Amino acid sequence: MNPSSTSGSSPIDEISTKLPSSSYKGVVPQHNGRWGAQIYEHHRRIWLGTFADETEAARAYDIAAQRFRGREATTNFPPLTENDPERASELVFLSAYSKTEIVDMLRKHTYHEELRHSRRNQQLGRNVGGRRTGTWSERELLFYKVVTPSDVGKLNRLVIPKQHAEKHFPLRNEEKGEDSNNGVLLNFEDADGKVWRFRYSYWNSSQSYVLTKGWSRFVKEKGLNPGDVVSFWRYFDGSDTMQLLIDCKVVQPGKESAASSSSNVQMNESEDNDDQGVRLFGVNIASTQAGSSNSNNMDNS
Repeated sequence: MNPSSTSGSSPIDEISTKLPSSSYKGVVPQHNGRWGAQIYEHHRRIWLGTFADETEAARAYDIAAQRFRGREATTNFPPLTENDPERASELVFLSAYSKTEIVDMLRKHTYHEELRHSRRNQQLGRNVGGRRTGTWSERELLFYKVVTPSDVGKLNRLVIPKQHAEKHFPLRNEEKGEDSNNGVLLNFEDADGKVWRFRYSYWNSSQSYVLTKGWSRFVKEKGLNPGDVVSFWRYFDGSDTMQLLIDCKVVQPGKESAASSSSNVQMNESEDNDDQGVRLFGVNIASTQAGSSNSNNMDNS
């Protein structure tokens, strides 16, 4: 009998079906026809994501290599250099984020979007860290919330009061259904120019609007505790493009953290007044929303 006609596969068959290797460093073929990118650090493999194009995977490796190894990186394409302004701006961008954050961007295919945002920041007059050197005269407070224990607890979510969610972050009906609980992604910039990306969803079970993915990292980095204040803003950059802003204030006695000093937040107390004014981005948000019938409900989940 001809061996090739049997149902079993021979070693020759296995060799013939083996995926071809890539000529690019850090790129591996996938059985679904896509290409993976990976890098090693301290003998540990770090997966950078899967890409439709082989060269796209190779460029992802180059990005990671230059963040992990700097000038000593061996790349598939000409490395970034300070001699070219555009490529130099990418070097600045790489250095502004941790290795973990760069890997996360590559895996989620958001690296180039974040890079474009960073370059736009610089064009708008912000410094290397992202902070605008001028004043945000066109900023507008949307709302603020005093966070509850569940907002900063193990549920890893922030409940947005319904009246503010539907007014400022409305979801289409199809985005609120059971089959689309993932919702949408919202980008917010903090006072230091760092962009935070949150998953914004509507939970049918509790009939509430929530920020989920990304929120726990914000809580941890800003050192938030129950009773602290989170505020949401917007501004227009002069080209009719709206940017969402987020800020916070740590107000718990004895629990002040670096987050309060890095986010341009101040507390203003007066012995002659029982009301406490909370300032975020230099604006007294308590007085800004004075007279609003909903202001007493900001801290409700």
